[in-house]
Amino acid sequence: MGKLVTLFILTPIIDLYILIKASKSMGFWTTVLLIIITGIAGYFLAKSEGKVVVSKINEELSQGNIPGEDILNGFCILIGGFLLLLPGILTDIVGITMILPGARDLYKEYIRRKFTSMIERGDRTLFFRWY
Repeated sequence: MGKLVTLFILTPIIDLYILIKASKSMGFWTTVLLIIITGIAGYFLAKSEGKVVVSKINEELSQGNIPGEDILNGFCILIGGFLLLLPGILTDIVGITMILPGARDLYKEYIRRKFTSMIERGDRTLFFRWY
């Protein structure tokens, strides 16, 4: 849980630092426009990629198969779309790479390794325990 809390604290600080530096070099309104454009573009990209993944999941289910790979794709697109809605350049870069099909493979491999490690340890909690 400590890594997750650190991530939630450090990411906004790093994003804010990058936004301040970008604002100084590009100008305030250009930076704001960049944030708005990436948010809108990310929304449409996540929506279109999400439709493709949902279609593939439905196709797999209709054939009686378990859509493991497509569920990983959908998870990455969901997280990537969420990150694109957050203002910040760092979150936008990570969000876009989670949505784009080729770049998404790195995240899927990391998630696979994480789940495999959890299964091998016998850990049945996804992120952390609430108690």
